[in-house]
Amino acid sequence: MDHPKIAIRNLYKLFGSNPEAMIPYVKSGMGKAELLKEHAHVIGLQDINIDMRRGDITVIMGLSGSGKSTLIRHLNGLIKPTTGDILLDGTNVARYAGASLRELRRFRMSMVFQNFALMPHMRVHENVELAQRVRGDDEGDARKNALEWIERLGLKGFERHYPHQLSGGMQQRVGIARALASNSDVMLMDEAFSALDPLIRTDMQNLLLDLQKDLEKTIVFITHDLDESLKIADHLIILKDGVVVQQGEPQDIVLNPADIYVRKFVNDINRGRVLRAESVMVPGIIEGAGTSGAVDADDNLETVIARSDGDVGKAFVVTRDGIPAGVIRMQDVFKALVPRRFDQEQTSDNSPAIITQRQEHAS
Repeated sequence: MDHPKIAIRNLYKLFGSNPEAMIPYVKSGMGKAELLKEHAHVIGLQDINIDMRRGDITVIMGLSGSGKSTLIRHLNGLIKPTTGDILLDGTNVARYAGASLRELRRFRMSMVFQNFALMPHMRVHENVELAQRVRGDDEGDARKNALEWIERLGLKGFERHYPHQLSGGMQQRVGIARALASNSDVMLMDEAFSALDPLIRTDMQNLLLDLQKDLEKTIVFITHDLDESLKIADHLIILKDGVVVQQGEPQDIVLNPADIYVRKFVNDINRGRVLRAESVMVPGIIEGAGTSGAVDADDNLETVIARSDGDVGKAFVVTRDGIPAGVIRMQDVFKALVPRRFDQEQTSDNSPAIITQRQEHAS
């Protein structure tokens, strides 16, 4: 069994003068407003249970105040939990302090910030070398490694520029190069592209995905943008008021929102551009399906519709790496374009089609 790179178990974060004493109230069902009114404490995170697979991009999204930045800052010890565990390769790092915490930040986790967080008095190559220099790497090795990442991130020729001489997109490339140059296991990205213009933001998303194909880093990415989440996420987590309301594969969440809150997120997206053929196909090869050719499992539904010329009677074989994986019928494609009606009375906790907010706890 492939164990998760990061496992968060029963994590609570309360803010106030005596947060540990408030945990029983929260566990017994006291809500955020009631806890604030009666005990002057704030619920930041409540009973978080998440598995983050190695080599995946895990995206945590939610509106402002949902707890997403609070959660990511628990991973590298910038915030300590009130109670709960954070397991990195099976080791609980939630209570790390002193030398062990410094080692975690220097060697195991790097971070890319929304506001770039570059040193204004340092040139590009010095910023990229910074993490390596701080932990005592050989100066020559640090410079060589930094220059390799500078070139790979499209910054060759700007090595001796200062941050203020670069555009926002280029500054963020420097931030990503610095994180990658540290060669850490895990890269944390807190609203990393939110300050960028839309076109530059799209370029940075594409750059991240291209790099990830080769690097297979474990990336935790925070955003409030659903389109960005659906584009880059292998595993998507949606937070509301410090609680995970739904998590799973992005395609499943779009097709099966767990509640009205999630449905509001996904209703206005272009489903044809987001959903892939693999999510709508009937798995396995169906004899006599009358297919009209083949489409790739990763083709979006807009591509499939274009292939069909809008003919609802057509069907296509869906291939993955050139191997047939199923059949997609155009009538199912057009049905998938219509947001599912949410009927709370028909939603079952035991329904395999729906990823509920009830998460698996460590056994």
